[in-house]
Amino acid sequence: MRDGSFQLVREYNVEGDRVRYYSIEQSQWEEIPESLIDWDATHKVEADEAKRDADVIAKVHAREAGRTAQALDIDASLEVAPGVFLPPGEGLFEFDGKGVFPIPQAPADIKFSKKQMLKQVLIPIPIIPTRHTVSLIGPRAKLRIKAGQTEFYMRTADGREPELELLRAKVKGDSRYLENLDQLFKEQGTTGQTTLLIQRWLIAPGVYRFTLEEHIDPGEYALAEIVQGGGTNLYFWDFGLDAMPVQPTSKSNK
Repeated sequence: MRDGSFQLVREYNVEGDRVRYYSIEQSQWEEIPESLIDWDATHKVEADEAKRDADVIAKVHAREAGRTAQALDIDASLEVAPGVFLPPGEGLFEFDGKGVFPIPQAPADIKFSKKQMLKQVLIPIPIIPTRHTVSLIGPRAKLRIKAGQTEFYMRTADGREPELELLRAKVKGDSRYLENLDQLFKEQGTTGQTTLLIQRWLIAPGVYRFTLEEHIDPGEYALAEIVQGGGTNLYFWDFGLDAMPVQPTSKSNK
């Protein structure tokens, strides 16, 4: 701003002599006169952020270019690390740097906020309503992983390119909640801090590797995939990330 202050925004549009922007602080759309904005400083910040993002992506691609899984028999097994093989068959798997573990699909409840009705469903969910909240049964996922190297692999049966989203669940009572999934799949980036960044890599026909682009804190998570076909299906796989145990500190004798 020309007065030396600043506004943190997710996006903005110039409409005549007004600027309409989404305020991160207020979590809503606001407007201000265009004349109040220091455009030189704004464009400089945008250019710096674009360069930083490009540098990060280039580093990730350079790192991943040197890591390729050796395909032995794509119908049977795949070596994802020396002596570690992806199990045969379709599904989603977690690799913790030492072993590969299958992640089961999670049954869920879906709540239609428009009519405030609760319907018990098993994945897949055949219809995606206008606005809804999904709850996963139980306060903790059965699959527990430890902080450290974590990757995911998916083998698809129909040759589709899976689009996975990593979501952080909110624990309330005996359930874990994934909120506003209509926004997740229709307008990327509108769900705030519940969505985390992952990147997809094709390593063999029908086999994809997903890597985390950011650190994730201990908590409850779910991977979600929406599949369009004769209808719309929504699939979930859940897991929990446990904190590393605190190492006791030794007391020195004085």
